[in-house]
Amino acid sequence: MPHLVDNLKAACATQRSISHLCRVIDINRQQFNRYINGQTRPSAHNLARIAKYFDLDAADFNLAPRLFRERLRKPTLGLNQNSELLKAFPGDLTALRRHIGYFQTYHRSPSWPGMVVCSCSRLMEQGGLVHVKSMERLRDPGNGIQQFSKYVGLAAFYRNRIFITERVVGPNSMLSQTILLPFDEYQRVYLRGTTMGISWRRENLPYASRMIWRHVGAEPDLRELLLRCGPLPLSSRHLPPTVRSFLADPSAEVYAVPAEY
Repeated sequence: MPHLVDNLKAACATQRSISHLCRVIDINRQQFNRYINGQTRPSAHNLARIAKYFDLDAADFNLAPRLFRERLRKPTLGLNQNSELLKAFPGDLTALRRHIGYFQTYHRSPSWPGMVVCSCSRLMEQGGLVHVKSMERLRDPGNGIQQFSKYVGLAAFYRNRIFITERVVGPNSMLSQTILLPFDEYQRVYLRGTTMGISWRRENLPYASRMIWRHVGAEPDLRELLLRCGPLPLSSRHLPPTVRSFLADPSAEVYAVPAEY
């Protein structure tokens, strides 16, 4: 593979760091350094793992560098690559990279009046896109309700705003849209904005409400993160003061479309 080293370096340049890439792929950093320095070639197995991370085929690393960079910018999504919608992602990738990591998320929902729904999300870069994975765990022992939902989506950055589009994984799929304000110069913890979706306990009514994301780092305790999920009263001591203030404000009332409309 005469172009392997150049193409590996080009792929690495799309990541925030080589250390991060090695952790995600689970390849030894020193071994990976030997790949990009041309000292040794990755095994077929390791090359396939690297290619999979970038949504490429292993054979793509043998392309001429110009062709490889074009393929890298246009990951195979199994969809029409000429779609005007798909062209919207990721927008300003450099700006989005500031927000890579895990978040505890909070919003109000008509399904849980007077409560705050706490969930968790992750933004991660892969194949030139910023992917979103979210988990929502809702339990109501009094009514025998226990719901666990997974969401997947994409993020884009435009005009100093983060746009997130997600769908529920599973047979009862639906879409949601969230728009967040990025971190400012002196605040690197909270992303504030709004979310729009449908309520699953009230006839699938469309609604919109405030949402706030709290950044919890690149490698948090995932078990603890998930245990925090669920509906919480606004008075709960588990709500950070910034979250409570943002969601308890009188102007933060949930807007839902009545069923008779």
